[in-house]
Amino acid sequence: MSKFDYDLFVVGAGSGGVRASRIAAGYGARVGICEESRVGGTCVIRGCVPKKLMVYASQFSESFQDATGYGWDAGPARFSWPELIAAKDREIDRLESVYHKLLANAGVALHEGRGRLLDRHTLTVGEERITADKILIATGGRPWTPDIPGRELGIVSDQVFDLERQPRRVLVVGAGYIAVEFAGIFNGLGSEVTLAYRRDLILRGFDDDIREAVDAGMRARGVDIQYQCAPARLEREEGAIAVTFSDDRRQSFDCVLFATGRSPYTRDLGLEEAGVRTGAGHRIEVDAYSRTNVDNIFAVGDVTDRLNLTPVALMEGHAFADTQFGGMDRPLEHANTPAAVFSQPPVGTVGLSEREARDASRPIRVYRSSFTPMKYTLAGRKEKGVMKLVVDADSDRVLGCHVAGLDAPEIVQGFAVAVRAGLTKADFDRTVGIHPTSAEELVTLRQPVSD
Repeated sequence: MSKFDYDLFVVGAGSGGVRASRIAAGYGARVGICEESRVGGTCVIRGCVPKKLMVYASQFSESFQDATGYGWDAGPARFSWPELIAAKDREIDRLESVYHKLLANAGVALHEGRGRLLDRHTLTVGEERITADKILIATGGRPWTPDIPGRELGIVSDQVFDLERQPRRVLVVGAGYIAVEFAGIFNGLGSEVTLAYRRDLILRGFDDDIREAVDAGMRARGVDIQYQCAPARLEREEGAIAVTFSDDRRQSFDCVLFATGRSPYTRDLGLEEAGVRTGAGHRIEVDAYSRTNVDNIFAVGDVTDRLNLTPVALMEGHAFADTQFGGMDRPLEHANTPAAVFSQPPVGTVGLSEREARDASRPIRVYRSSFTPMKYTLAGRKEKGVMKLVVDADSDRVLGCHVAGLDAPEIVQGFAVAVRAGLTKADFDRTVGIHPTSAEELVTLRQPVSD
């Protein structure tokens, strides 16, 4: 009989932790898991799932406008924030119950409370003392806010989903995917939205053509984007929040949303007691097998700050379980991971951006198309979609595929397989396009753009 209570204990029941625990249990391991909040983690409870539901809700206003160009008389539309939040809550409750059933059906024991390591094999969950042969940390990340006077008057993305009423004037601070997505949500639902960013263009790290396309699309929809600008102080003033910016301008808002990044949630986990090493930003350092410097303690997902995407956490958790309990050898390889931004217009991307390819000093060819999606022609909308391929000039391999515009994430999911497989531009050229679609542009691009 084992001297430990569990073969594996997982700290954190989000996407990565739940996947790892279920797969490990499927291999016959005795598995326990703990969660201090709600089962499902950031993505299901306070992240991508409720956010995508709100993106859908916000897009109806644009659809009502466009419908008139197709002969529809949509009539006056009415939106109810409380009804949306209530519907969202019902769906999140349903999904959380699904996650509970998944754990129970897999034979994983759920312990409610925050886990804290005492040593490399021992941890506490509330008043419980638990031992495990292997321990997996999957506690994710938490929003970070700048240290400025009055920051407690603002909110973070987790809190948006529980606002009792829709704010009329919203300041979104930041310009990453969370910032641009929530700016689009509030704008589409009828709020007046200002986005403030201390640098010069949104979506840093994405391809520059895509960044410019999203900037233009957001401005066309009425979002006030202010660059080289950041809040310096927040104050309560006559029922509103008065914001003093870094350039000394002053403006009032009903809600200030800090979307200024997330950091690994390693606070008070007992990592030092267990000897687990952390790096910059308090992230847990791991190798290609998600192993920390302590050979029986592992970490997956956002707490490692490798690539903070839900499908990546799922992959990492699955690979960990396959390797440690399934007798497989599954090191992780994060290159060519596709990603989406559910901005308005949306973005889909995989592989190297043009800048990344050029910074690597490799000869490349760039193919790009900018056009008005067919859906917008009768609607009278002037927005341009952008499709772009970055190709290695020597091998003809497609290094990157980037799309901004209608259905971009759905389009790129399929093309990500091609990029991951190392297909060439000639392979793209030999593929027959589906007509009429926007996606066919990616297999009909023939002339590279000039430098």
